Amino acid sequence: MFDFRPSLWEYKRIMDSNLENSFKRIDDALWVDGGANNAGDYITQISWILFLKYLEDLEMRRKTDAELMNKKHEPILREEFRWGAWAAPKDKNGERDISAELVGDDLLLFINKKLFPYLKKFKQVSTDVKTINSKIGEIFSEIDNKIQNGHTLREVIDIIDKLQFKTQDQLDDLSHLYEERLKKLGGAGRSGEYYTPRPLIKTIIKAVDPKLGKTIYDGAAGTAGFLVEAHDFLKKKKLSVKQLKFLKEETFIGKNKMAQPYLLGTMNMILHGIEAPNMAHTNTLTEDTADIQEKNRYDYILANPPFAGNERKEVQNNFPIKTGSTGFLFLQHFIKKLRAGGSAGIVIKNTFLSNTDSAATSIRKELLESCNLHTVLDLPGGLFGANSGTGVKTIVLFFEKGKPTKNIWYYQLDPKRNLGKTNPINEDDFAEFLDLYKNKKDSENSWSVKITGEGRSLGRSGATEKGATLRSDFQDNYDLSVKNPNKVEEETLRTPKEILKELEMLDKESGRALSGLR
Repeated sequence: MFDFRPSLWEYKRIMDSNLENSFKRIDDALWVDGGANNAGDYITQISWILFLKYLEDLEMRRKTDAELMNKKHEPILREEFRWGAWAAPKDKNGERDISAELVGDDLLLFINKKLFPYLKKFKQVSTDVKTINSKIGEIFSEIDNKIQNGHTLREVIDIIDKLQFKTQDQLDDLSHLYEERLKKLGGAGRSGEYYTPRPLIKTIIKAVDPKLGKTIYDGAAGTAGFLVEAHDFLKKKKLSVKQLKFLKEETFIGKNKMAQPYLLGTMNMILHGIEAPNMAHTNTLTEDTADIQEKNRYDYILANPPFAGNERKEVQNNFPIKTGSTGFLFLQHFIKKLRAGGSAGIVIKNTFLSNTDSAATSIRKELLESCNLHTVLDLPGGLFGANSGTGVKTIVLFFEKGKPTKNIWYYQLDPKRNLGKTNPINEDDFAEFLDLYKNKKDSENSWSVKITGEGRSLGRSGATEKGATLRSDFQDNYDLSVKNPNKVEEETLRTPKEILKELEMLDKESGRALSGLR
């Protein structure tokens, strides 16, 4: 007898294909509608519908658990606003009841005039950020339904109704597809603030190597990339029931200022198995650093705060070193929020190492004196351009709180190619960094610098150079920009095609200038 039943691998492949097809159908439906007219609107509209479907499945699980424990179940939503009442009503046999479904203008009227106003009120009655009730109020307080056609909305709801959030495998499959959609958000946020390339996030997490039973914080969480990847990193370990509970409920803390990333980050964490994410909808920088106590600090901080932006004077007053730079304020915040003995991996513009303004100088001094800045990872240009369209050069600061810096190990990442949307960074590109990072070894791409004493290293074994040297006026400006002493920079020669293209552009510019003079 032949067994024609699909194998587990084949079944998984079929399910993945079905899920991908479901999302593709949603893509097509929203594209035609026109209400969601950019990547940000698109993923936001999918997310609020996904969230409500998730609430229905969560409600069912909680009800079953209460019955098994002979306890009373307290519903999250009133009956008429639950998914099963308006989105996917069933008859007495549990079958889909088409006659009871809202469609067209009736569906739009219910969503816009009844459902959303009801959900927005949750913000007024629930203040505990750890509860799912608070998530409802925060999510729906600042977003609206943008799907204009009631029949399109019905089509999307019918597709999402078939998705399941009941098992970890189902959540894993959905989270993968959701992440793929989040990648498209790269150009929606300034300087990649919404989406950080996952190979970079995974590398930072591997380097920091967070331990179970500790807290992990991201005050600029965006789509929660650092938090969900740290969750997946820790989940692979052998966990006790107590450790798993702490992982799901206490380990991860995030904050988001804007409504859209708050929704996307919360949904992303839910799809990774964190039932009620500890994600706060607030401006992180409004917290006065002078008021931060030990109970408000965290063991690990992993973050990629916004590169651009300037903050108001009243926000700057929350920090000992006044500056309008959002990135510099975030770095001060992270230093203060890190617990003694805690570790951090922070992405920041590479100009932080050498900016000569008083704020940058003072922050570098504070970082070196209060923390052990043991590693600086110099990232190539275009790394964020693959997602966000920005060519900002960045670095990653790895530091531990509580001891002053004595030595800094620098690593200059060289992927040996130009990065872009069709050729993004990958995990293999970071393999050498992670290998050398363990013992902070010198190589063609890495070198060490002493912050105390003479401020120089020996460079590679056998090298004729005397090593990397800090500027002679280091004590005045704390300039940390150090050129790689182990690598000879080769001048990049332009191809004939590139030269001709530039000449052609110059000819056109000259023609326009002459026309303007006539």
